Amino acid sequence: MLPKKMDDALNTQLNAEIYSAYLYTSMAAYFESLNLTGFSNWMKIQTQEELFHAQKFYNYINERGGRVIMQAIDKPETDWDSTLDVFEFTYKHEQKVTSLINDLVELARTEKDNATYNFLQWFISEQVEEEASVDAVLQKLKMIGDFGPGTFMIDQELGKRVFTPPAAESGA
Repeated sequence: MLPKKMDDALNTQLNAEIYSAYLYTSMAAYFESLNLTGFSNWMKIQTQEELFHAQKFYNYINERGGRVIMQAIDKPETDWDSTLDVFEFTYKHEQKVTSLINDLVELARTEKDNATYNFLQWFISEQVEEEASVDAVLQKLKMIGDFGPGTFMIDQELGKRVFTPPAAESGA
């Protein structure tokens, strides 16, 4: 049985994952408006990843006898100053999500909820990958500055990204 405090915290994280998907969809739309379809594709893949994360939380809460309570989703940002601005914003957002996951791990320790602690280890590893993935694009954008052909080249590269769901596992 899932402790009440943990149930509430996991529901809050479920909401945060859905918000992240909403935010990345907003970023994809922003890039579409600039005709940067590769950047838009990259964000659409991020959206799929966040929805996958949300589904993992949803399934886990139910699997442990908790109760999923859907919450309101905040309106995401819709405008940025540049591609660089979007990826700086994205990097900060992923760092915030990492912090939220770390808080959940600490709560699981405090509650002596070893099953949830174990479940969250996947997300710890996933956040390392998420931050590294965003940072890789961010560093390229910083390197090229406002150089138009460089943006075009990165757009082409990001257009090749595809979503590959992780292998099925408990809580997926």
